[in-house]
Amino acid sequence: MLTRISAAALAAFGTLAVAAPGAAADAPHNLIIFVADGLRSGMVSAETAPAFAAVRDQGVDFRNSHSLYPTITTPNAAAIATGHRPGDTGDFGNVIYVGSAFGPPYGSPLAPLEDDVVLGLMNDRFGGNYLHQKSLLQAARARGFNTAAIGKLGPTAIQDVTARDGDSAIVIDDATGYPGGEGVGVSADIARAIAAAGLGRMAPDRGLNSSPGAYNMPGVQVANVEQQDWFTAVAARVLLPRFRADKKPFVMVFWSRDPDGTQHNEGDSLNSLTPGINGPTSLAGIRNASNDLQALREALRSQDLEATTDIIVTADHGFSVNSRQSATSAAARLTFPDVPKGFLPPGFLAIDLAGALDLGVYDANGFAVATGHGVYPRRGGSILAADPVAPKLFVVSNGGSDLIYLGKAAEPGLAARVVEALTGQDYVGAIFVDDRLGAIPGTLPMSAVGLTGSAVTPSPSIVVSFRSFSTGCARPETCGAEVADTELQQGQGIHGSFGRQDTHNFMAAIGPDFKAGFADPSPVGNADIAPTAARLLGLDLGGGGSAVGRVLGEALSADGAPVAAVRHVTRSAPAANGFTTVLDWQEAGGAPYFDAAGMPGRTLGLTE
Repeated sequence: MLTRISAAALAAFGTLAVAAPGAAADAPHNLIIFVADGLRSGMVSAETAPAFAAVRDQGVDFRNSHSLYPTITTPNAAAIATGHRPGDTGDFGNVIYVGSAFGPPYGSPLAPLEDDVVLGLMNDRFGGNYLHQKSLLQAARARGFNTAAIGKLGPTAIQDVTARDGDSAIVIDDATGYPGGEGVGVSADIARAIAAAGLGRMAPDRGLNSSPGAYNMPGVQVANVEQQDWFTAVAARVLLPRFRADKKPFVMVFWSRDPDGTQHNEGDSLNSLTPGINGPTSLAGIRNASNDLQALREALRSQDLEATTDIIVTADHGFSVNSRQSATSAAARLTFPDVPKGFLPPGFLAIDLAGALDLGVYDANGFAVATGHGVYPRRGGSILAADPVAPKLFVVSNGGSDLIYLGKAAEPGLAARVVEALTGQDYVGAIFVDDRLGAIPGTLPMSAVGLTGSAVTPSPSIVVSFRSFSTGCARPETCGAEVADTELQQGQGIHGSFGRQDTHNFMAAIGPDFKAGFADPSPVGNADIAPTAARLLGLDLGGGGSAVGRVLGEALSADGAPVAAVRHVTRSAPAANGFTTVLDWQEAGGAPYFDAAGMPGRTLGLTE
């Protein structure tokens, strides 16, 4: 029997989204949100990541933590920024379909959101704020707080996505200082302060950490140290002293690219699932992020800010090892010059769907892709059609999950045919369909996992999570693998699926407003960070949308009331071939938390 999130729970989401201004003390404390991109909960120990372990052990251990699905960077960045799930923010993936092509040099209806310029284009197209929600930093600025977002290109700017002139807010990322190349400005005052601190005005590039290698050449074997050292120095030696001198409360988001970037590109496991992202290079990426957190904590102490500053640590998602193997895929039987024989090529889902539906494959610019002649789709997605001027489907690649949008030329019943083709592939784990398409056997509605709401960007018609499994270790979440639609090699890192290895991110908190030495058994997630911060800081995030998080009152020293949790299992009706999507989820404080979803036997962490 298909079950839905209760109406009472949905109503509770709206009431818990924000706390009323004035709920905090008259003099609110400062706040740093430290995002360790791609940090798996089970990988944190005193040996691997001492600074993260210290926050967890001395402060609050959010051991039942959750990334939002899709377990991809920008949907979770939007949730951390606003407290809303993708159904409200419209940020459904790192690459999404936006309806019509942007102008040159993009020329595509697919928007890569880890790009400052594209974020500006998104705002221009969707009413000045493509997220359609107020962010925590925006609300803090409006109340006179000092604010800053610093770190990885894309998710950093999303934290204050409407502040792009360099004067209204401080946003510093990979593009900072590059003449003519930055999508977000930096004020002359901040640029001078960076130089006065003895730091280069331009953010360093990733250097040797940036190359993913190739099918016959290993990727990187160093962490992203130089670039992140610069970000950390700017935060510690420029921004924190300025904030202290201002004698106003501040909110800073620090987005560490590591361990994500190093795990993606690691060169320890070329074409092999082991050691995968548990080799020495990935461990160096974890330690690099831990060192950055430690440096920020030491800077707080040196500026006499530690006693008045709360720190929330989170990861946008967990991580997996990339598998490119399938016994059912026709794409895996094709030959490509840069893909090992028998491996899935990038764009395999589009290739397989095109074959099943007798459609042509075109790239996002409308040029034919000669899949039978050793060419696969690039640039993040494909158009499926008999003629590209009349698209039937847009297939948008997002690693462990793909987004499928019905085009204007899609005929009635096409969605059901797509689902039928998907259920026949061994690499498909879970399938979700737009509620407006009605019930399709084998699938769950997108509303069941927070993918519907008040978004102003186009919503996907079908969302596909790929198969995940353990490569064999004592703690399967730390050695999970998944099939993924990516140009990365087998054995490198990836994420995006609905397996628990991807949904179980690391979360912890410490500071004057949080309990000490508290292990929180209740489910928590990235959508809860902004509402909790708003409660602590006395900010109003507004009330738009219903796919929202809750205030983590059980972890606060001034609240501390326990929150009861209930576990649920939601099952789809089976498809004709028996394929079923099963969803394991929890409910606490009126909010849902999604553990894992997929076909039993194809999803790591699914209880059935």
